[in-house]
Amino acid sequence: MDRALEWDRGTLKLLDQSALPRETRVVVCATVDQVAEAIRSMKIRGAPAIGAAAAYGLVLAVQTAAGIAPPALRAHLDAAARMLLGTRPTAVNLRWAVERMLAVPDQVPWHSGTDLAAALLAEAHRIAEEDIRTNRAIGANGAALIRPGERILTYCNTGSLATVDYGTALGIIRTAHEQGKRIQVLVSETRPVLQGARLTAWEVLRDGIPATLIADNAAGWLMRRGLVDRVIVGADRVAANGDTANKIGTYGLAVLARAHEIPFLVAAPLSTVDFRTPDGSAIPIEERRPEEITHVAGVPVAPEGIAAANPAFDITPHHLITAIVTEAGVATPPYVRSLLDLSAARDVRAR
Repeated sequence: MDRALEWDRGTLKLLDQSALPRETRVVVCATVDQVAEAIRSMKIRGAPAIGAAAAYGLVLAVQTAAGIAPPALRAHLDAAARMLLGTRPTAVNLRWAVERMLAVPDQVPWHSGTDLAAALLAEAHRIAEEDIRTNRAIGANGAALIRPGERILTYCNTGSLATVDYGTALGIIRTAHEQGKRIQVLVSETRPVLQGARLTAWEVLRDGIPATLIADNAAGWLMRRGLVDRVIVGADRVAANGDTANKIGTYGLAVLARAHEIPFLVAAPLSTVDFRTPDGSAIPIEERRPEEITHVAGVPVAPEGIAAANPAFDITPHHLITAIVTEAGVATPPYVRSLLDLSAARDVRAR
């Protein structure tokens, strides 16, 4: 299995990212509850990927209850949607995908659970296919900004594992590599769950992209020595003004990049832009289990009884972001205007 997720004969298969890189393990989800648990436990992660997974989860919700009467089935679908929305509150793609799926029963005629499941599956497939096209477009738009030979620092995991395929920030890096730009990648380990060390490193090795793994706290020193030309990160939610929620530690990298006059790019599909959220202060920040801080791979690394704070995300203010790369083009300050313009242009092309 090469993708983070795929639909296979009535089940959703997920590449278990909690097991990588030690083991390539596939999780088979036959119910929406199993999908919700896979999202909650980060077997599937990355904003676009969990949005697509949730879409297929709603297919499973109807598929496993197709025999009940239509009014009760719609209530069952709504309850499944609420459960999925409660798994990870920061990534807006989850809400975007769920809302798109919930619109299906009102848009297509259906008279049975089988009809509705088929209509929902078609929409979930569209969401997945659109994600692949979107990522390719982000890659092309972002790679146009990269000069040959650049040394690019990236954070967390934003590649095929975080999306349906190809990636956002890592998609830009992939495209630049495919174009022969001879880039070098600095992969930050991304504590506490090590998505950079475990997942991004795994992806770049498979693709043959020249890369070096670094400790998170080495970034500033490498910038000071002139060894970083650009920082490219992904996003779990972008507010209307450009404030961006991403993996905890992103804000610190943005501050360091500004201090060293290094371009700081955010790569995200327009589905990650939440125009209903005016700025970063309104973005909910997920708090995860303290064991992710006090343990590494299940092994204690801190004294028993110590309190641990574990916010999963932080907010990078818009004034620290050089540009936001989307599938419709590159947004630059002021983001309140440029993000709306790109969204409008995308909608015109889609008609």
